[in-house]
Amino acid sequence: MPVNIKEFLADSQLLLNAVGEGVYGFDRDGNAVFVNPASEQMTGWKSEELLGKNIHKYHHHTHANGEHYPSEECNIYNTMRDGVERKITDEVFWRKDGTSFPVEYTSTPVFKNGELIGAVAVFRDVSQQRLADSNLRAALKKVQDLTEKLQAENSYLQEEINENWHGSGLEGNSPKFLAMLQQIKLVAQTDSTVLILGENGTGKELVARNLHQLSQRHNTPLVKVNCAAFSSNLLESELFGHEKGAFTGASEKRRGRFELADKGTLFLDEIGELSPDAQSKLLRVLQEREFERVGGSKTIKVDIRIIAATNQNLLAMVEEGKFRMDLYYRLNVFPIIMPSLRERIEDIPLLCHSILAQLNSKLNKEIKSISKHSLNKLASYHWPGNIRELQNILEREVILTTSTTLHIQQKFDKSQSVVRTFKKPLADIEKAYIVEVLNECNWRIGGKNGAAKILGLPDSTLRSRMIKLKIQRS
Repeated sequence: MPVNIKEFLADSQLLLNAVGEGVYGFDRDGNAVFVNPASEQMTGWKSEELLGKNIHKYHHHTHANGEHYPSEECNIYNTMRDGVERKITDEVFWRKDGTSFPVEYTSTPVFKNGELIGAVAVFRDVSQQRLADSNLRAALKKVQDLTEKLQAENSYLQEEINENWHGSGLEGNSPKFLAMLQQIKLVAQTDSTVLILGENGTGKELVARNLHQLSQRHNTPLVKVNCAAFSSNLLESELFGHEKGAFTGASEKRRGRFELADKGTLFLDEIGELSPDAQSKLLRVLQEREFERVGGSKTIKVDIRIIAATNQNLLAMVEEGKFRMDLYYRLNVFPIIMPSLRERIEDIPLLCHSILAQLNSKLNKEIKSISKHSLNKLASYHWPGNIRELQNILEREVILTTSTTLHIQQKFDKSQSVVRTFKKPLADIEKAYIVEVLNECNWRIGGKNGAAKILGLPDSTLRSRMIKLKIQRS
């Protein structure tokens, strides 16, 4: 004979009516047999409207996103079927007036004499709790945005940059270059893998050396491998080492670059030149931090930080099947884009000053300045060879000059000349560059293809710079 759950609950009805949480009682068929006053107050449904009925279709019929919530998937009714208690924190109940509110509830089975006779659902409105959480997140986000804004603006102070990077070889005041320096500062203190992207001659190796020098591994080796300098067979031996007799000419055991870089940093230059086989083996080392020497069976574990560099478009190579997608994403944890010299023409005077100081020491010269006409000449050139080409040009001129002021005598092809910017205030140059990038991105700020990503800035920092520089879409 079926048991009436309402009679079973009757002894505690006074207590259930007094609690502030909503309480429903259900019989084995899923019909409501008890609805306390708190439930009525929260949902707007009176007990007489719900008793003896399937409550799900009244205020549990729809998910928070508006999708239909079938009763056969309802957590409360599933407890009646299988006798398993459930605790739910991410659903909503719907009021009689059509509005909804977030709830947390437990659905507990009720047994008598070992027989499942129904269930009890206890729920509470967590709207205020969610609102408080949301307000707290908004407040923390505001603090974070203000912090990022101060950090970004501080990074644009020339005195600070000159002091922090003096002697590093990384010199410049252009907005794009300063943004890159800020990225180096942030990632240097981590062990994250860095992928340096940029044209030939931009100074990618210099970035790698400064990343290592600023890291906690600065007292350990920085080991460099030029992946384009070895054949695929020799590169594998170069990276992982080999055992004696592993191949013809292997007359003795040799430690590879990974072993040499243990506890330090391994710089893989021209990473796009790796053969498919070498890519597979490199992927395993990045994943497991272990490998075997060529011709060996002993597994060697290493603790290394990986920095890679390339002048190639690795993503395009992935799409063409020339570079492993999984390796690309392993390497592309923190990309740093080294700007070309034509993107930072305003840095040429500072770069010339630094290069001339080095050449004076190297060539035993006493060049004290470079003429304004020469700077204009250099600024109008498109620099396909980037800083490396600038160094070569200046070295040739220093060798030939007998004056203490350098006058550039060489002629340049101006067919791809760029706009001279070094006479303009830094704010004007920064504003023009941000507008240029925004136009290229159709004024999209955030996201994978947004201007903030290209500029290497957080979305909030870019927005604050736009407000300060009065940048608006025309």
